[in-house]
Amino acid sequence: MSKKDVAVLVGSLRQASINLKLARAMQRVAPDNLNLEIVPIGDLPLYNQDLDAETAPVAWTSFRERIKSCDGVIFVTPEYNRSVPAVLKNAIEVGSRPYGKSVWDHKPGAITSASPGLIGGAVAALQLRVILTNINVPTLPQPEVYLSGADKLVGDNGEILNEGTQKFIETFLAAFEVWLARFK
Repeated sequence: MSKKDVAVLVGSLRQASINLKLARAMQRVAPDNLNLEIVPIGDLPLYNQDLDAETAPVAWTSFRERIKSCDGVIFVTPEYNRSVPAVLKNAIEVGSRPYGKSVWDHKPGAITSASPGLIGGAVAALQLRVILTNINVPTLPQPEVYLSGADKLVGDNGEILNEGTQKFIETFLAAFEVWLARFK
C-alpha cells in the first residue's frame, strides 16, 4: 500500500492553539501509511472574486495546488462563537473557487475539533460538516472527534497525555485510512 498524502488544515492561528497541538499529536500517532502535513492557511488573502478574474494571488494558487495534489484532508477546527473560524472558512472559499474549478470536489475529508470546554467544538464541527457536504467533500462519518477538556489531554509538543485519548485518536486515524482507500 502506498503512503497517503493528507493535508491537515488547522482553523486556529495561535501558536499555543489546542487544535494545533491536536494536529501535531495526530502526526505523531498516524499509521505508517498516512503522511499528515499541516498546511498553513493564515496567510491566504481573503477571498475576493475580483482577484480571480485574471491572475489569482500566488498564495491562492499554491494552496489550491497543494489541496488538489493530496489524497485527503483533515480539518482541525476550534469553535469561535458556536461556528467555524473565519480563517478556515476563507481557506474553504479559496479552494472552492473559481466556480467549476473547486479543488474540494470528491476530496475525502475528516473533521476533528478540540476545546477546553465541555462540548469540544461540536457545534463548529457540525457546521463544518454541512459546509463540506455543499462543496462535495465526502466526510468520514464515524468516529466523530469532539475533544472536550483538550487542554488537559494534549501536551505542548503534540504528545497525547493519556492512553484512552491516544487509542481514540489512533482509532480515528485508522478509520480515516480506510475511508481514503474507498476513494482512490
